[in-house]
Amino acid sequence: MKNLRESTLGELELMLTEWKEPKYRAKQIYEWIWQKSAAAIDDMSNIPKELREKLNAAYTIPKVKTHHSQYSSDGTIKNRLQLHDKHFVESVLIPGDKRLTACVSSQVGCSLSCKFCATGYMERKRNLDFDEIVDEVTLLNEQAIKHHGKPLSNIVFMGMGEPLLNYKNVLRAIERITAPDGLAMSPKRITVSTAGVAKMIRQLGDDKVRFKLALSLHAGNDTKRNEIMPINESNNLKTLIDALNYFYKATGNEITFEYILFRDFNDGIKDAEELVKIYRKVPADLVNIIEYNPIEAASYEKPDEDRTVQFMKYLSDHRVNVHLRRSRGKDIDAACGQLANVDAEALKLQSESGHEADAVSEAGVN
Repeated sequence: MKNLRESTLGELELMLTEWKEPKYRAKQIYEWIWQKSAAAIDDMSNIPKELREKLNAAYTIPKVKTHHSQYSSDGTIKNRLQLHDKHFVESVLIPGDKRLTACVSSQVGCSLSCKFCATGYMERKRNLDFDEIVDEVTLLNEQAIKHHGKPLSNIVFMGMGEPLLNYKNVLRAIERITAPDGLAMSPKRITVSTAGVAKMIRQLGDDKVRFKLALSLHAGNDTKRNEIMPINESNNLKTLIDALNYFYKATGNEITFEYILFRDFNDGIKDAEELVKIYRKVPADLVNIIEYNPIEAASYEKPDEDRTVQFMKYLSDHRVNVHLRRSRGKDIDAACGQLANVDAEALKLQSESGHEADAVSEAGVN
């Protein structure tokens, strides 16, 4: 059967006309799908039973469901989400002093193999469909209201996968998230983070997107970046700098650099000098320094606090707008770079042994 959410409002109107049903029903159905987040056609209470039966015979709504949630001591909530084909992704609700941020995934796994990232050691199974991404946001928004009494304020595409390698679905999802007849969130509160796909960064410029763009930089020269991020071999720093400037010229949107510090690898003063040079070549508004969160598959370590302070001081002294982003949810492996699906049997064993952090299953949240 067809996915009802793939239909545009115009397509719904055409279908109802062919069925000799009132055209205005299309808008009602569309509202149920995108504003009321209906989980099933039978939930559409103002749609006549006979029409719901016709819809059920031809269409389905493959909703994403929360399979498992973990609760951090700092308020972060990591969610393992089950897709209609039994694949899983992880999304995270991150509370801050003034923000409630949804960290969402765009792919099941990842193909880029970044050496410091848990998702990079997974096989990419498939891209998420646009409506599955919208479901992630909807579920996290419901969770935010339930646990914090207010809706999401921000969305970051920094979960599993490379968003720009799922370009059409990510942009269509953002269109639904920001549309007045969708979730009506401001595009200025949405950030798409890329490991650096130059061709698609340029495409973002051509498409005149209104959301924010972040580049996961993590090294200021090609030799080091090649070592930790294989994508740099085909998208080197010069190519990326050119693409980012093209993006800025087309959109007027400033760029954020994300930079994870690794002990004795990219945390020295020379590294800071190289970062300053790149910062000055691109209309960047911010460098986010990110605490590294160790994973079993990699041997990288977090630098000590003094070295981090020295690195940031050098940037600040050279007029770089720099911010230290403290990790959240480390005790439940929900921090930056730690997202990786856990085998269902492992979850079960952990839960039975009492080691899982406040496991729950909610039907209704990177």
